[in-house]
Amino acid sequence: MRRCIYINDSDLTLDLYCDNRISNRKYTLLNFLPKNLWEQFSRFMNKYFLLIACLQLWPLITPVNPASTWGPLIFIFAVSATKEAWDDYNRYLSDKQANEKEVWVVKQGTRTRVQAQNIRVGNIVWLRENDEVPCDLVLIGTSDPQGVCFVETAALDGETDLKTRVIPSACAGITSELLHRIKGVIECPYPDKDIRRFDANIRLFPPFIENDLCPLTINNTLLQSCYLRNTEWACGVAVYTGNETKLGMSRGIPEPKLTAVDAMIDKLTGAIFLFQLVVVIVLGIAGNVWKDTEARKKWYVQYPNESPWYEFVVIPLRFELLCSIMIPISIKVSLDLVKSLYAKFIDWDEEMYDPDSGTHAHATNTGISEDLGQVEYILTDKTGTLTENKMIFRRCCINGVYYGNETGDALKDVELLRAVGCNCPEVIKFLTIMAVCNTVVPLKSKNGEVCYKAQSQDEEALVLAAGRLHMVLVDKTGNMLQVKFNALTLQYEILDTLEFTSDRKRMSVVVKDCQSGKIILLLKGADEAILPCACSGQQIRTFVEAVEQYSQLGLRTLCLAWRELTQDEYHEWSLLFKEASGTLVDREWKIAEVCQRLERDLEILGITAIEDRLQDGVPETIDILRRAGINFWMLTGDKQNTAIQIALSCNFISPEPKGQLLLIHGKTEEEVSRSLERVLLTMRITTSEPKDVAFVVDGWALEMTLKHHREAFTQLALLSRTAICCRVTPSQKAQLVELLKRCDYRTLAIGDGGNDVRMIQMADIGVGISGREGQQAARAADYSIGKFRFLKRLILVHGRYSYNRTAFLSQYSFYKSLLVCFIQIFFSFISGVSGTSLFNSVSLMAYNVFYTSIPVLMNVLDKDLHEKTVMQHAQILYYCQAGRLLNPSTFAGWFGRSLFHISTLSKRAKKAKKEHS
Repeated sequence: MRRCIYINDSDLTLDLYCDNRISNRKYTLLNFLPKNLWEQFSRFMNKYFLLIACLQLWPLITPVNPASTWGPLIFIFAVSATKEAWDDYNRYLSDKQANEKEVWVVKQGTRTRVQAQNIRVGNIVWLRENDEVPCDLVLIGTSDPQGVCFVETAALDGETDLKTRVIPSACAGITSELLHRIKGVIECPYPDKDIRRFDANIRLFPPFIENDLCPLTINNTLLQSCYLRNTEWACGVAVYTGNETKLGMSRGIPEPKLTAVDAMIDKLTGAIFLFQLVVVIVLGIAGNVWKDTEARKKWYVQYPNESPWYEFVVIPLRFELLCSIMIPISIKVSLDLVKSLYAKFIDWDEEMYDPDSGTHAHATNTGISEDLGQVEYILTDKTGTLTENKMIFRRCCINGVYYGNETGDALKDVELLRAVGCNCPEVIKFLTIMAVCNTVVPLKSKNGEVCYKAQSQDEEALVLAAGRLHMVLVDKTGNMLQVKFNALTLQYEILDTLEFTSDRKRMSVVVKDCQSGKIILLLKGADEAILPCACSGQQIRTFVEAVEQYSQLGLRTLCLAWRELTQDEYHEWSLLFKEASGTLVDREWKIAEVCQRLERDLEILGITAIEDRLQDGVPETIDILRRAGINFWMLTGDKQNTAIQIALSCNFISPEPKGQLLLIHGKTEEEVSRSLERVLLTMRITTSEPKDVAFVVDGWALEMTLKHHREAFTQLALLSRTAICCRVTPSQKAQLVELLKRCDYRTLAIGDGGNDVRMIQMADIGVGISGREGQQAARAADYSIGKFRFLKRLILVHGRYSYNRTAFLSQYSFYKSLLVCFIQIFFSFISGVSGTSLFNSVSLMAYNVFYTSIPVLMNVLDKDLHEKTVMQHAQILYYCQAGRLLNPSTFAGWFGRSLFHISTLSKRAKKAKKEHS
């Protein structure tokens, strides 16, 4: 499906698409009351309270004033509705501020200031430096002669580095005056929320260009909420507006997560309701029997001789109303109140403040704090989560020669410096790829120094290392790139960029050497994606050994390759690439197929090794959480050996002989099946031994396992406390979380990058780290922290506090309700089982609304919980009580205590009566 947008022609696009008004509101003035009531009455407890309140409107059966139930019910619903209305009003004010912001729009050939909400699809919008992009635009002009501009996308994807955006080739050379009168059509897909993809085409009408079709990608767009940086002006055509923008499609209020305590309360509420029905039926039968026998003998009881047919249900319904306080009406408000306070305690905790990034811990979801105290599995990313994500170039292997092995730093290796000074061809090619094959943007400061803005920390490390070795990336203007090597200035024209994807696992650029005129393909990527494409006759064993050696040291490796192209070969391939780039269906797959035709017969130049250090406190945090009975799984896209070394450093697993690693591997389904059966058998045998056993699986084997042997893998997951999953994709991370959730485990997922968002959202509890990869994971998570080490305090202190307090408050609420209800039941036998109320209406109303205020205050100011005790005995207390503070056995305890207190009160009453007589 596609849509056609006519540029600068309001007559053709008028009323076809929505305006640019943003709306994040959940309600309107008309639907607020019915929609809010529908949401509140979707829970069983509220339906029950409404039924009781309606029954009390029947004067014949109500033993108390209906206000005793209607008052608390209206008060509690009003509090919840007011909270929802206030939140929605704040969303309205935020929308109003964005909608009324003034922007420049071309109308009838002149620029006019209009409110952002009045932008229509097809309008040409002009932006100045530091302006916020008001809607999704296709870039058609900039102040830069090469048609380049820079944008900051932090509000969209959390990335703080600048991104390069370029105008499509069809708009090249059009002056700013002509942009006011430009005409054409843009063919683009229907709105979606994928911020990394935009498969469209643009065709300009004469006299600008003779109907030539030009493909558009995400690099030709300016998306809503981005900021224009380091560019005097830019203009673009509005393609998506309002809530149809990519950001608008991603908005929405997430569905609330149901905690384990809430689920248990719902189950107990249903159980209490069934018990209540039994009590009501027994008392109703007893009441009707007493009425027909003993009541007739009492002169003061005046029952009519003839009664309506439904009279036999009057007494049971009276007891239903009297016993309705078994389910406390105020428990919802009480729990919402204390849960909000628990979330604030996390926000106010100064011991979870990260001075490096200047961020506090923050609870985005205020309703699941007690689930932190019941976590059983933690699934964690590696890069940026366990490590610092500060990449440092350490070692390399060029043409079979190792550099940096002796000193631990290749940049100080005398042999490498000598090779650079002697202009060794292989070394020069190697450094050229490091400096050119990337998306790094060089920026010059006022004092002439060059700094770099990079989307990837690996690319920044490579460019900085190349600069230390005298291959300095100086300037990147449009398609022209300038590099200085010693006293020489080298210029390259970037012809095509074959972007990195998780499927290709490599990035390529096709450049033209402006000095020699040669066309060269430069590649960098994972070893399994590059080495199989080596030209026939080249020995790659040395490079395979280098990857193995560097991985065992815990270093991240990249393979660099080079290929020289002929003019005819490039032009033939370029036509295929242009055709694949212009398709609107399966564009990504077709581009990958065309790229594979070019990325072959490569000259492998060498391997880079980059160090990513562990964060402070990671091993200690993992150790204490594992001793607390929590299981850890590491999910990473890195190589197997690198992940294993990091796992050993982090105390995920113990080294031999205390620990044992079991590998699941294979190239075919049969090999993977045999490997899985062998690991599962070994795991069953070693479960009785005091040995730390973990399994390791890569992405390919995991895909085969989840597809064909899911049940066996689930059994393995139940037996294993530790797992290391390598080369996994974001979707596989989410699948593993879902698998553990189906086994009824409470899962916590933690990560720092955009590739961790699906995993974080899938887990029962999502924790995002505000790291160097941006804020995308932190914004999608329920909790955000500055460093991984704060997870210890988040779980063992805040999680345990919240769980203890919530369980105590829930127990207290049900216990008090049962106690008062049993008093009423015992009084019924004294009052002739007639359904007379022991309490007056005012006392009952005050009880329903305010009786939990004291326990709430005690709950928040609980002095019996000491942080040091919790931390010292976490491994005992956490695991033994997780999931056991609120369950059917505790319900039985409340019931027993209630009967005990009632029997005690009855004995005291009989004794007092005897003494009085």
